Amino acid sequence: MPTLTIDQYGPASDDPGAAGPLILTEDEELAEQLLRLCAAAGAQPQLLAGAPPRPAWETAPLVLVGDDQYERCAGLTRRPGVVLLGLDLDDCEIWVRGVQLGAEQVVFLPDAQAWLLDRIADAVEGAAAPALTVAVLGGRGGSGASTLACALAVTAARAGHHTMLIDGDPLGGGLDVLLGGERADGLRWPDLAGARGRVSGAELVAALPRLHRISALSWDRGSPLLISPIAMHSVLAAARRRGGLVVLDLPRHLDPAAAHALEQADTGLLVVPAELRAMAAAGRVAVSAGLRLADLRAVIRWPGPVGLRGTEIAQGLGLPLAGEITHEVGLTVDAERGRPPGLRARGPLARFCAAYLTAVLPSTPIIEGGTTS
Repeated sequence: MPTLTIDQYGPASDDPGAAGPLILTEDEELAEQLLRLCAAAGAQPQLLAGAPPRPAWETAPLVLVGDDQYERCAGLTRRPGVVLLGLDLDDCEIWVRGVQLGAEQVVFLPDAQAWLLDRIADAVEGAAAPALTVAVLGGRGGSGASTLACALAVTAARAGHHTMLIDGDPLGGGLDVLLGGERADGLRWPDLAGARGRVSGAELVAALPRLHRISALSWDRGSPLLISPIAMHSVLAAARRRGGLVVLDLPRHLDPAAAHALEQADTGLLVVPAELRAMAAAGRVAVSAGLRLADLRAVIRWPGPVGLRGTEIAQGLGLPLAGEITHEVGLTVDAERGRPPGLRARGPLARFCAAYLTAVLPSTPIIEGGTTS
């Protein structure tokens, strides 16, 4: 089974070709601190004294300028990703020099070590725009939230988006089962329960099961295990840094980890069958979720027994209506045979997912290795 490097400093790397920042300083104390941070992030930096060659300045993913080299760099071409570093917290003039240099940030070491470590690691990973994170919850038990979460991921992956599906319900049936990959090699939540600090997004993707072009993080078949909000934060942050789409399947009764995940989501979908009792139960879920996520929308599953309309249910819940999904023949049989929801591209479920994702995702897919043209 794959392993994942996780510690308080971030992933280590033995790759001599790993991208790293350009460091410009003659200050031995500052250089030592920066080289240590680069080593912790798995970066291979280029350390120079004096004004750098133009190609090095323009092509480095990140430029770390010691305050002692400010004058030599002030006349260089403005570019993004320049950080001016100082060691004296009482030096107020450094902020003026930062503006004149066109620095993205002015920081002091050792105080800003954690921030700078993340910034260096982002440069190593080639961090994309953060993924859109969609949380899916059920208005009542058996509402079809996991089915919708899975279908969203399948539809996004089919459209070329880098996609990760995260199972936040330790008492659910397991999204790997719904994807037909319960025997697939890769890490499950129990393997990541001790995650802390920064997790490499690239290593996370490589370690997870790859099912229908989706990186899936689910549970194993062992005893239920509650993960900590710290572990959820580390994993979710790594997933978001990869760009594309992250889909969260969350339980109605939010444990601390699921509550933290919901707070990190960009938008949420509450799945509600078109039934009076489901509407009553969903009202309580909507209130609880709404305390943690501002953009929560209702998805109505119909037909129902009394002819309630989607607009009426959404209005009663005080939520905007994301759409309605009709019953799809064969969905239950497909699941038993390992065919995930959303695989039928012309079915009602996939049509809703395609329309929803078209509205909320960038038109240019984020795929493995970069952005399509």
